[in-house]
Amino acid sequence: MRRITTLLLAAIAIGNISAQNEVADTFLIPERAIVATGNAENGRPLVGILYNPVNSHFNDPKAPRFLFLDREGKVAFGIGGYVKGTMFYDFAGSINDGPNFTVFDIPVPNNPAQRSQFNAAANQSTIFLQLVGTTEHFGNYEVYIRTNFSGDGNNGYGLKLKQAYLRLGYVTAGLTRSTFVDGEAGTPTIDDEGPAGEMSATNIMLQYRPQFNRHWSGAISLEVPNASSTTNSTVEEIKERVPDIPFYLQYAWKSGKSHVRLSGLIRNLSYRNLIEEKNKFAFGWAVQLSGIISFAPRFTFFYQGAYGRGYGRYINDLGGNGYDLVPSATPGKMKTPQMMNFEVGARYNVSSKVFLAASYSQARVYDQQQIGGDAYRYGQYVSVSGFYNIVSDLRIGLEYLYGNRADLDRVHGHANRINTMLQFSF
Repeated sequence: MRRITTLLLAAIAIGNISAQNEVADTFLIPERAIVATGNAENGRPLVGILYNPVNSHFNDPKAPRFLFLDREGKVAFGIGGYVKGTMFYDFAGSINDGPNFTVFDIPVPNNPAQRSQFNAAANQSTIFLQLVGTTEHFGNYEVYIRTNFSGDGNNGYGLKLKQAYLRLGYVTAGLTRSTFVDGEAGTPTIDDEGPAGEMSATNIMLQYRPQFNRHWSGAISLEVPNASSTTNSTVEEIKERVPDIPFYLQYAWKSGKSHVRLSGLIRNLSYRNLIEEKNKFAFGWAVQLSGIISFAPRFTFFYQGAYGRGYGRYINDLGGNGYDLVPSATPGKMKTPQMMNFEVGARYNVSSKVFLAASYSQARVYDQQQIGGDAYRYGQYVSVSGFYNIVSDLRIGLEYLYGNRADLDRVHGHANRINTMLQFSF
């Protein structure tokens, strides 16, 4: 145990020494930042970390507006977030998920009583606290906490913890976006839920994420599993006993504006065979290719696609809906169903203040015949969005969304939405 501890501390120290070089010494503190106190000149490298988020998605809050620096410039503390209000109208099919457009929840077949709705919400507004500092022996460290107000459900306004982690160089511990999720590869949308086939999961984890050089990086982590199963009278859910193990290798170019990432995921999911009265395991796995390509200053292409078994937890449309484990044809036995998902999208910057985005996405489940004809077969998601930055921190948006859910018996349900947004970041 003492050797393992010594090796881990050595890896952290080496990682932190290297991590200090990731932010250029010439980094300038942005004009929008309000430095309340402290030595701004000495604190430039730390502020650079605040303005260089790891694995961030379009809908994540950006760098904090309010900064506090200590006198020596060795600690920086930021407070930021945004106030986001959305107003939306559903027609030719409606989804009762508040501001989230979740294809899985489209009624199949369409329900005449749930044909349209007009609604508005502000519970996706978010606040975060971020502390970065430097130590003599281990280099840089970071503490991050983020919340929003969807804790009472999609239509509620309770406080909800979204992320809470500690990062020491290349080692991260806490609640944050899964290593299997490529946050930057998600297409911009007003809809916080995002495309049906987009990877989206946060787990409690212990992650090691080395930066080999300015092009190559990778990561591996142990993550607390969160499986959702569909059961019958011969099987039941039990507590998971083996961590999920995601990992990736990434190549980046154009100063990180483009990258390609190859990811893998290993799962060993638990259930109980009630006929044999024994606890069993079912093996799950997935592979994914994802990334972004910046073809020109104005045009960016987003992509992600995965295939495997029993990784529904990580897919937007399937997470929490019982598709990590399903009953097999043999009584008392469960299996990890085959599934796939993909998303392609693009962003075009019309000007410095206006940009457009569009995406097509799909999630699909294959061998789940034992569930019945109303089992989820596939979901499709289409988005067309436009955004206008009135000033640097005030943004408005307009969006059209289309969703289609098809069940195993080939019955479909559809939904359409016009989405508007007003967002102020601080």
